[in-house]
Amino acid sequence: MLKHLWPPVAVIAAVFALLAFIWLAPGESATSMQEARVIPTAVVLVVASLVLLVWATLFSGLPRRTRHVIVGGFFVVVAAFFMMFRFRGVSGDLVPQFEPRFRSASTDLNEVSSYLLPGAADYPQFLGADRTAHVEGVRLARDWSVEPPKLLWRRPVGRGWSGFAVSGGAAVTHEQHSAEERVVRYELSTGRVEWASREVAHFSNPISGEGPQATPTIDAGRVYAMGGTGLLTVLDLDSGELVWKRDVFQDSGGHVPTWGNSDSPLLVDELVIVGAGSALSAYRADDGELAWSVRGVSPAYASPLVATLAGVRQIVSFNMGSLTGHDPEEGSVLWEVDWPGQQPNVAQPLILPGDRVLASAGYGAGARLFHITEDGVELLWESLRLKAKFAHFIYYEGYVYGLDDGILVCLDPDNGRRKWKGGRYGHGQLLLVDDLLLVQGEYGDIILIEPSPEELRELTLFTVMDAKIWNTPALAGRYLLVRNDAEAALFEMPVVASDL
Repeated sequence: MLKHLWPPVAVIAAVFALLAFIWLAPGESATSMQEARVIPTAVVLVVASLVLLVWATLFSGLPRRTRHVIVGGFFVVVAAFFMMFRFRGVSGDLVPQFEPRFRSASTDLNEVSSYLLPGAADYPQFLGADRTAHVEGVRLARDWSVEPPKLLWRRPVGRGWSGFAVSGGAAVTHEQHSAEERVVRYELSTGRVEWASREVAHFSNPISGEGPQATPTIDAGRVYAMGGTGLLTVLDLDSGELVWKRDVFQDSGGHVPTWGNSDSPLLVDELVIVGAGSALSAYRADDGELAWSVRGVSPAYASPLVATLAGVRQIVSFNMGSLTGHDPEEGSVLWEVDWPGQQPNVAQPLILPGDRVLASAGYGAGARLFHITEDGVELLWESLRLKAKFAHFIYYEGYVYGLDDGILVCLDPDNGRRKWKGGRYGHGQLLLVDDLLLVQGEYGDIILIEPSPEELRELTLFTVMDAKIWNTPALAGRYLLVRNDAEAALFEMPVVASDL
């Protein structure tokens, strides 16, 4: 008979009480789940398991043989689990994810010879040609049940959360292969590797994963790629030969941020604009010489963009503690506003008509709309109705659409009020394709939505991958190029009209 049975009963009761408190406590949104539920739940379960194991081993009064079986069985089960599954990071809400160790990689490579895909177009950088995630010139069919998207190829790729940049018949992304970061050019039509650069660099974090996170930029026959540790490389698009490279953190005196460097290089007036930890820096595109560096800005995980505000062409940078506008020629600060909190700022600021800039972040930070004038910056409103953790948000016909901690919302930008909220797509990505929203869900679904301030109007969907996707998609005309940290695939999308 067991001695002192009350300790395990008390532990189990305490576990139920704590979990009830954690999960039933009111929260603003999925942010509350991510920050105040998932991690505490894991801590409670691990600590309770260890306490019960110690009790069974030392204080239960069980026969020695039984105690040995309990301890041995515990470690056998744990060892067997990790022999069968590998830790693959976490979801956008910090839920741990595991995958089978022995799952075979996809190898559905198209065996046809090289050809120029009809209706293809360039998608040369992060979020498309002008970094607004707006694709013009193609109209997608609104129903994919009759004519579904057609898989052209699927293949394994290296680790990382980089997206694809497309130019001509080339599709370029950034991958981790063991100790090497590789910029890889694939043939768009077949998925065949045409060349791969090799640089010894390796970023890894158990939460965010490993490998490069920034999408390369293709401009004037060159590829500009930012690695996870801050290695900026410039390569010839045709041959893959190195043109020049710089360590941006060594140049700025900064350090690699917690989740790795993730800003995509911006080409402006023959300059390459990048975040460099404690500085926003510009390098000359032709030879890599440092043109200017603005220290103390501390760019975050968003990428710089170019916009004209209050009649002035400028670079907008979303930083760790501020939002800033910079003169492209010398980098000088034109305006600056504080941004609250220490959370990662990842989503791109959105330029709205009337010299307005909308910025948003997750982790409870919310959104703020600023009016940029010749005299300074005016805060128009702030709201918790849009907490964009990873994804860029979209402006269409007077309304803003974005993922509020993984749930799609429609906001009125004039006052920050929410029109509707629905559709649990996780921490995915958005594209505006002509007059339709294409949502890439966090777990591999592609959803087509008719944007309307009246209600959520989901039209059709299909699944591209049965796994987490944090990488941004690329829509090169009618061809949707997607990848995650294990595989990539190209789909021909059904269209009703195309100018390409």
